[in-house]
Amino acid sequence: MISSGFSISAFLNKEDVVAEEEEVAEKTESLPQNHFTETDLQAEWNLLLKQLQKKDTFVFNAIKTFKLLKSGENQITVLFPSDSAKSEFDKVSREFFNHFKTKVHNFSIGVVYKRDIENLKIEVMTKRKIFEKFAEKNPLLKDLDDLMRFDLT
Repeated sequence: MISSGFSISAFLNKEDVVAEEEEVAEKTESLPQNHFTETDLQAEWNLLLKQLQKKDTFVFNAIKTFKLLKSGENQITVLFPSDSAKSEFDKVSREFFNHFKTKVHNFSIGVVYKRDIENLKIEVMTKRKIFEKFAEKNPLLKDLDDLMRFDLT
């Protein structure tokens, strides 16, 4: 038996999905669109991170460097460092945004994803770099280092 690449049932189901999406768009227009602040967003994001740190450390470590910013009245921009981290975020994003929309009573919030190139670089802090950072704030530490010859290797 030879199978073709076209499935009638799949085609019919596809049309049903498009009709459902249009109905959802109409339903969200009648839902509340209350104002939310950057503080509301950051508080919920930090709460999610605390919960994930206890519940799923792998996902927590993948998404802890993400930045969520309010970029418009009804828009949130998510800055992510890599595609692999974004795929881990996708596992919890639906639940998070549904919770956030309910919490702030704004159901027309849109989400935009952008790659954060600056966040990708993570600097390893050695003892010497930490000391130099403190020495910039307190120059007497540099004098103490010259006098005592600290071993910061």
